[in-house]
Amino acid sequence: MYEFIPRGVCSRRIFFNIEDGKIKDLNFVGGCNGNLQGISRLVEGMTPEEVIKKFSGIKCGGKKTSCPDQLSRALTEYLKTRDEKAASN
Repeated sequence: MYEFIPRGVCSRRIFFNIEDGKIKDLNFVGGCNGNLQGISRLVEGMTPEEVIKKFSGIKCGGKKTSCPDQLSRALTEYLKTRDEKAASN
């Protein structure tokens, strides 16, 4: 389970797994419960790259980010960490 702490949004944590290159078990803690449940269900089974492409740069109200944007940042961080581990092996 990967954990990410979002910044600048209402949600306080994002948890997810990646299995066979696909997003599984995505959960947000805090934030707009119904909307985030919808996002979680929509992205289940997608690749991190697909979600990053769709969600990166989305803003919420007057904020410079949003929960979907923070998810794209979490997935970007996950991919970077995964690639660094693979390169060190």
